[in-house]
Amino acid sequence: MERMVQTGADRLSLLESELRGLRFGLLTNPTGINRRFESVIDRCAGFKSAALTALFACEHGIRGERQAGVRFGDEKDDKTGIPVFSLYGDHKRPTEEMLDRVDAVVFDIQDLGVRFYTYLSTLVYMMEACAAYGKRLIVLDRPNPLGGIVSEGGMLEAGYESMVGAWAVPFRTGLTIGEFAEYVNGRMPVRCNLQVVPLLGWERDMEYPATGLPWIMPSPNMPTMDTVRVYAGNCLFEGTNVSEGRGTTRPFELLGAPWMDGRLVAEAVNRLGLPGVHAQPVHFTPTFSKHQGELCSGVQLFVTDPAAYRSVATALHLLHAVAALYPAQFQWTPPFKVGQKPFIDYLSGSDLVRTSIHTEAGLNRILSLWDAQAKAWNDARRPYLLYGGEA
Repeated sequence: MERMVQTGADRLSLLESELRGLRFGLLTNPTGINRRFESVIDRCAGFKSAALTALFACEHGIRGERQAGVRFGDEKDDKTGIPVFSLYGDHKRPTEEMLDRVDAVVFDIQDLGVRFYTYLSTLVYMMEACAAYGKRLIVLDRPNPLGGIVSEGGMLEAGYESMVGAWAVPFRTGLTIGEFAEYVNGRMPVRCNLQVVPLLGWERDMEYPATGLPWIMPSPNMPTMDTVRVYAGNCLFEGTNVSEGRGTTRPFELLGAPWMDGRLVAEAVNRLGLPGVHAQPVHFTPTFSKHQGELCSGVQLFVTDPAAYRSVATALHLLHAVAALYPAQFQWTPPFKVGQKPFIDYLSGSDLVRTSIHTEAGLNRILSLWDAQAKAWNDARRPYLLYGGEA
């Protein structure tokens, strides 16, 4: 049964009271709305007792107008005229000059509870900057779309920090964005002045559709819950020469390449009897990104039982199947710049996937290690849970 959940954005009267007499900045994107579809930018710009003096934009832009990976500079918001400082251009971290305009920063973005979704890294960088420059940070909490019970390893190892992984957490955190902020703040060498405006009515067993909240795409390639469920695992294919379905109507649900036979890959995965998922052979032609304009053969993943499905373990089996079936064609994406590691290492948090996935023994070693990491993580995150423990 659908339950009525209130996000931090539904409680802006409380926020205005907290900000009384202050200048503040807002780090948000199109997901920053309340349940009546009202923008937090517009609502905060109308505060009488506090002044919105700056906006901060992360990947995809303040109004969601940019595709994945597109860098951009500072600008002015067309609707409000408020300066927009880019945190996805020359600067990934807020500078002292950016924060000179504010006494506090408000963060309101819907994330996916997945480490390599860049909004988590932007939040970490903002927390560190607020700690360094003495600014207050208020996080308007939002639900974890996948619920708050299940987490999946592997952990980000030291030396593999990047925009797709700024903190040592696993692939699936099982945390809301507010709980993630509390966890990071509790582990930072210098803590920031953090306040979380909590959810009302959210319980850990709730997937996003059960909240009754409107789903606004957090990024251009995250259209539905079908996408969200597979993303935490299938994003690994971004680090390969296999299309992850960008440029189609089913990003991350579709995986394929011109040199692949989807029937063979589907058979290899389905015979494993992985819980809650079915791989269906398909053909598709991406309109942009990898293999643009080329006919690809591959698979579409159907999640048949969301509670049983494990996205990361499933993706590891898929990677192993493709690498084993096509050793001559399958490749890792090379480093983007000289001196960098291959992108798969940053996504996965170590070199373990790249060096081990090709063999069955290597696959089993990863699965065993990451299962142990998920169990340890459940203990580590427990003190920071704002909405009760595991069901």
